[in-house]
Amino acid sequence: MAVRRQTQSYLQGLFAQRGIAPRRQFGQNFLIDLNIHDLIVKAAELGPDDVVLEVGPGAGALTTLMAAQAAAVVAVDIDTAMAALAGEATAGLPNVRVLCADALASKHTLNPELLDNVRAGLAVSPSRRFKLVANLPYNVATPIISNLLVHPELCPELMVVTIQLELAERLRAEAGSEAYGALSVLVQAVADVSLVRVLPPSVFWPRPKVESAVVLVRPSAEKRAAVADLPWFHSVVRQIFLHRRKTLRHGVHAFARDRWTKADADALLEELGLTGNVRAEALNVEEFLAFASLLRERLGPPPEDQDP
Repeated sequence: MAVRRQTQSYLQGLFAQRGIAPRRQFGQNFLIDLNIHDLIVKAAELGPDDVVLEVGPGAGALTTLMAAQAAAVVAVDIDTAMAALAGEATAGLPNVRVLCADALASKHTLNPELLDNVRAGLAVSPSRRFKLVANLPYNVATPIISNLLVHPELCPELMVVTIQLELAERLRAEAGSEAYGALSVLVQAVADVSLVRVLPPSVFWPRPKVESAVVLVRPSAEKRAAVADLPWFHSVVRQIFLHRRKTLRHGVHAFARDRWTKADADALLEELGLTGNVRAEALNVEEFLAFASLLRERLGPPPEDQDP
């Protein structure tokens, strides 16, 4: 099946014919530079054993390219119009499943239907591998990446995603920098991150107001194994960065106000060679790993997570 090359003029004509338009609330910016489509597929190193998850397939341009190389593609779009277009673009491709659904069940939980379809693709053969390859809608990029990274069963072998450049910088940020935060710590604790290409607004339709980037995130089995309790670590980091402008003593004390005094928090930090006056963004990834491990040993599970 020939792949339809979706230029801006093609998409504008198609959308006009269907009486639809890009929807800002769904973060829809369609990649119209055909060379970038090829770059993404090449960076994903797709092969006949790969099961690919694509969130936000739009009209299905990248979907069809990937289907020609991968074992299976699960494409999910919350927009009924886009899901219909992606379905039409991939009609006749038996290895593509298009779902019209929200990829997230909640901010911290992936849609079970999405996960079940990925599992079905992987179950065909023990040699199959899971990858996330997508021009991610800006409004769901962070929870998609973080939820897959901490998933106990379905952490992808590789992620190649198009995201805002600001978010790409957060993924790679070093301790002490303005961009450094909970996502930086989580991603770098369990994966290696590299920047594939910075993208100007002109390669999208409609043009976003910011630059974007293609980023490669390669989860590391060795790094994951070094995190004794990944859900706990994720929760601790997220909670501590809720108080990033306050001292680490304040953040630790907030975990157990009814059991710990600030002096108790200081004692724990002292064991790690830290002072209570240090702030969260000053700790590097290794220090956060040691901090979370000792905190779990002394305190046990944290209170219910709050959204930052």
